[in-house]
Amino acid sequence: MSFFGGISRVTRTGFDRMISARERQARRYVNSALLHFDDETLSRAGFDRKELEKQGSTFFPM
Repeated sequence: MSFFGGISRVTRTGFDRMISARERQARRYVNSALLHFDDETLSRAGFDRKELEKQGSTFFPM
């Protein structure tokens, strides 16, 4: 028995879209925090500044 067995397809699609939007929001927030590090620190952690900038970011007050 599925957890979503009683939920209609429309509700499931809406739930999936909400989760996807929150994941993108969290990714932008983390990218913004990572962009405050210098290039050497980012490369040691396995990140590329250009890739992070391409993925987008949101305001992160420091």
